[in-house]
Amino acid sequence: MKGLELAREYYGTFGKEMLEKEFPELLPKIAAGLFGSGSECFGFDDEVSRDHDLEPGFLILLPGEEEVGRREAFLLERAYAKLPKEFGGFSRGMLSPVGGARRGVVRTEDFFREKTGFPEGPETAEEWLRVPEYALAEAVNGEVFFDGAGRVSRLREKLARYPEDVRKKKLAANLLLMGQAGQYNYSRALAHGETGAAQLAIFEFADRTMQTVFLLNRVYRPFYKWSFRAMRGLPRFPELADTLEFLITTDNGRDLAGSKAEIVEDIAGMIIEALREEELTGAVCMDLEKHAYSVNDRVEDPSLRNAGVLYAL
Repeated sequence: MKGLELAREYYGTFGKEMLEKEFPELLPKIAAGLFGSGSECFGFDDEVSRDHDLEPGFLILLPGEEEVGRREAFLLERAYAKLPKEFGGFSRGMLSPVGGARRGVVRTEDFFREKTGFPEGPETAEEWLRVPEYALAEAVNGEVFFDGAGRVSRLREKLARYPEDVRKKKLAANLLLMGQAGQYNYSRALAHGETGAAQLAIFEFADRTMQTVFLLNRVYRPFYKWSFRAMRGLPRFPELADTLEFLITTDNGRDLAGSKAEIVEDIAGMIIEALREEELTGAVCMDLEKHAYSVNDRVEDPSLRNAGVLYAL
């Protein structure tokens, strides 16, 4: 059983009844679900990840103290703690994972502040650019089981994707570095006999390509260890996950170097075609760097557009 399914069934079996019977007055104010940190919140948990975090439980999100006071919150915490410790063959852990508890009662503002730095998420482009992308992914993953006031669902919808200007600015930066690393520095490093530098260049190209693919899909890239798994589930370019894995796991000997350079150009062509389909670039060439500047020119906010092309990194 996956962690999200376990949480959903545990809530439906015990949590829903507890809230409806013991805290009916709070139902219009609270939300419940499972989202945030942990592979189970993305649906990426498997047999290996069952050694931690997989336990019956869910989050209960409360508004501020002006709506739900400390005593009510305390009573809710105590009621949650009394729920059965075992369910579906799994037990609740006694120790909190690194980063603190991922289940139980949390203030809505505290949850979103911890993920984004702001109690209701970023507002300006500057604020959006300050938030790590993996943290935004954690703010909107998983599932809401119940939302009496609808506030949590509205916040998650607001945070579900980058504002378009921010997405374009980040695309421009990643396209520039894709081109520099893959189309320029990889071959030059090999020509200099610097195989280590060439491998770093191909790593950088793969990383920036992956970032670009997530941006083109309008989906946040999760924490690096789940990036390949998440990429294989994207609507656009899921097949590039295997290609990028090949690039970074093979050597740069004479037999492979030429083929890898050709793959870099093939990927560049695919990305450029996608940019043209979205009318994000006006450049007519195969040079990713020129397309980066063309995408940057389409940022509508003049202050953001006029900032350096790598400003969004």
